[in-house]
Amino acid sequence: MRILFLHPNFPAQFRHVATAIAKDKRHQVVFGTTRREGHLPGVYKALYKPSREAHPGTHHYVHTLENAVIQGQAVYRMAQQLKTRGFVPDVVYGHSGWGPTLFCKDIFPKAKLLCYFEWFYHAHGSDADFDPSDPIDANAEARIRMKNSPILTDLYSCDRGLSPTYWQRQQFPSEYHSKISVLHDGVDTQYLCPNPGAKLVLPRINLDLSHVEELVTYVGRGMEPYRGFPQFMEAVALLQQRRPKCHVVVVGSDRVAYGKQLPDGKTYKQQMLEKLPLDLSRIHFTGSLPYPEYLQVLQASTAHIYLTRPFVLSWSMIEAMSAGCLVVGSNTAPVTEVIRDGVNGLLADFFSPEDIADRVEEVLNHPDRMAEIRLKARETVLKRYDLAKLLPQHLQWIQQDLSGSQVPIWAGSQSQSAPPTQSHRLDEISLGEETSAMPESAMSLSNRSQETQKLPVKTHSAKVAVTSGNRSHGKRKKHQ
Repeated sequence: MRILFLHPNFPAQFRHVATAIAKDKRHQVVFGTTRREGHLPGVYKALYKPSREAHPGTHHYVHTLENAVIQGQAVYRMAQQLKTRGFVPDVVYGHSGWGPTLFCKDIFPKAKLLCYFEWFYHAHGSDADFDPSDPIDANAEARIRMKNSPILTDLYSCDRGLSPTYWQRQQFPSEYHSKISVLHDGVDTQYLCPNPGAKLVLPRINLDLSHVEELVTYVGRGMEPYRGFPQFMEAVALLQQRRPKCHVVVVGSDRVAYGKQLPDGKTYKQQMLEKLPLDLSRIHFTGSLPYPEYLQVLQASTAHIYLTRPFVLSWSMIEAMSAGCLVVGSNTAPVTEVIRDGVNGLLADFFSPEDIADRVEEVLNHPDRMAEIRLKARETVLKRYDLAKLLPQHLQWIQQDLSGSQVPIWAGSQSQSAPPTQSHRLDEISLGEETSAMPESAMSLSNRSQETQKLPVKTHSAKVAVTSGNRSHGKRKKHQ
């Protein structure tokens, strides 16, 4: 099988599935991305670069659409280079929304186009109007509607799609639900496992909390209202007043990953530190952590707070449950799809720091009672979100109907050939001048004069055989 993955980031949601397919040398795996950093064994990286961003003079309602078209155009040019080198995929699998999949059916009309459908935007009823203190106006409503334009094109063009949760699929128009399967990316439960009695010591950042009995944790890519950071910080202030021995660890970057930035240029961390009377000796901001250190945080956690607007569910909540955390989550739709209050976690009012602090205190006051909830949290992940179970389903979904019928591919044994030990990269494609419109014929591209690595082309397709097992996370950073 020849497969082309597409995502501006690398490897994003495709880490495990791309690695699994590439383990069998009969398959050809190419990953089109804008990101030079990172590699996966046996995966060829094809770099593309959008020629520009949306023009400032373009109507602001369609900036997102213009950026998606420019991204799609860059992928089209990269794909033509792959085609001239003899690589024509059987399957193209890309993330919808950014734009990389927009023109794939034009350059590779015979390939199956699969799309990862993460989110469909709504002005009302989900994330955008959730916070009454942050109302949206008519301009925002119009921008949100137009933001769906590239996604709608993908919904029409794709052969099949996938969403990680039922809540996320629910956001898409009902007439397309039959095209979208629900399958979570999965978490590595063998790696993300509890370590009873663990204490947090991170020498690299000079953090030693081995003496701490009450450790509250919070993880995010950034620190923003979408993930309840202001309410979390207000809850921390209350906990510090009530519990003098409680320490808090915050993992993530001091930036906005989702939503709007503050108009005065400050970060939300700066705003909350200025606003609240906090004991800074008992709140520890680690920044983003390498995966092994991130796991140590989860394993040492007494209570883990996860808050989100009705938006995309973070990997980190499932990972925390897998590691045996007692999660205090917001009573919002993405969370309640996974957590039942008092069964495998606790729920709190997103907008109430008092309620969040009260639920955390329940955990701190009753460790014995909470032990069963921790076990149920991990059981939930093992049953519904275990990578070892979901990865073969994901691979099977990719190859469904590839040869006219669904073929079982989970072999449960090592593939015949050993996985490559070195990652390969196609040299970045020179894009030449931007064209104002996509021509009917293939675009003319200017190549770099330097030699490029020869991409070996296989003329046969083979089904995928993969096995479960431990996976290395040593250099991985993924705190959503």
